[in-house]
Amino acid sequence: MNIFTLRIAPEMGQDQTKQQIEKGLKLYQSNQTDKALHVWTKVLEKTSDPGGKFRVLGCLITAHSEMGKYKDMLKYALEQIDTAREMEDPDYLTEGYLNLARSNEKLCDFQKTVSYCKTCLNMQGTTVSLQLNGQVCLSMGNAYLGLSVFQKALESYEKALRYAHNNDDKMLECRVCCSLGNIYVHLKDYEKALFFPCKAAELVNDYGKSWSLKYRAMSQFHMSVAYRKLERLADAMECCEESMKIALQHGDRPLQALCLLNFADIHRCRHDVNKAFPRYESALGIMTEIGNRLGQAHVYLGVAKCWLLQKEFDKALESLERAQELADGMGNKLCTLKVHCLREGIYRNNKQQEELREQVVKFLQCVEELELYCGMCGESIGDRDQKLQALPCSHIFHLKCLQTNGTKGCPKCFKSSIKPGFV
Repeated sequence: MNIFTLRIAPEMGQDQTKQQIEKGLKLYQSNQTDKALHVWTKVLEKTSDPGGKFRVLGCLITAHSEMGKYKDMLKYALEQIDTAREMEDPDYLTEGYLNLARSNEKLCDFQKTVSYCKTCLNMQGTTVSLQLNGQVCLSMGNAYLGLSVFQKALESYEKALRYAHNNDDKMLECRVCCSLGNIYVHLKDYEKALFFPCKAAELVNDYGKSWSLKYRAMSQFHMSVAYRKLERLADAMECCEESMKIALQHGDRPLQALCLLNFADIHRCRHDVNKAFPRYESALGIMTEIGNRLGQAHVYLGVAKCWLLQKEFDKALESLERAQELADGMGNKLCTLKVHCLREGIYRNNKQQEELREQVVKFLQCVEELELYCGMCGESIGDRDQKLQALPCSHIFHLKCLQTNGTKGCPKCFKSSIKPGFV
């Protein structure tokens, strides 16, 4: 070819950008992810429209999130923030910071997530960005849960639920219900842990004909975890298989890893460690690849419990060491608490009194830091399956204590409002 006939490819204008983004969306929705990514990447290279560039980056962020490519997701989120700053538009900035928060949430950088969510909520945007506030509160709740700050997590979820109801946003309501199921698994109120994802599944059945199948997969997964905790293992297996089937169809690597972890936990509950170990290993492989450190910590806790079943105490301690390193790196106090609890059992069994005393002290410090105790009876919350009740202020009590004592307000809030010197 004559070098003089070479032409530089023309830039893509606003209309063409919009058409190509739509083309990519259709490919993505029909499960042709690679083709969709190719189309969107070309748009990113060629478009001269800042609004189009921002939107195509949003598409790339969503796609990489669902594939579990969280570092790429973060890279595109940072590029999207730069684009929003150039446009000097508060609505675009709010959405950009939300995507930055989500990227950090997926990478288990929970403090950064909280910080970016607060930036979003402080932005003075229009009604467009106000509609994102529900999603911001959900991400913030997930980050607080990752840091084991349960009251603030519940507060954020309640706010997200109010936004969902006010905007009639059933998809957001579905996602919040799954997160509420998750928090009650950690707090060991397994009836509530099952109720919320069942509510999410109802929303999918009633409204979700045009939704992505990931919403069904998500609700089935959280139902499976609750069923496992309730020792309804056949139901747990059925829901997890349904979730895994959808995750495999859609190439949803993060959900595949969570399902593998849950399958492993189900087999462990059946004392079938030979089936549990390879599933833990597969889950760990994916979680390490995508950067889900919280998932990795839960894998090591599960593996430690398997070694305990086999009375392999040294191997159990090794796994617990890894779980603690991950938990400390993320600031997940509940995971650290579980490590101390399991170590305590090992040292008690081995009659290692000095190590045992150290673990008991650390365990009690953790309980104190987590404020995991009922504000009425003073007993700990989350050490066995008990019905709990969160008041509107998000303080958590045993339901039986609230019913027995009866209260017009929150006893914890009442105590903290009494000034010293007036008592």
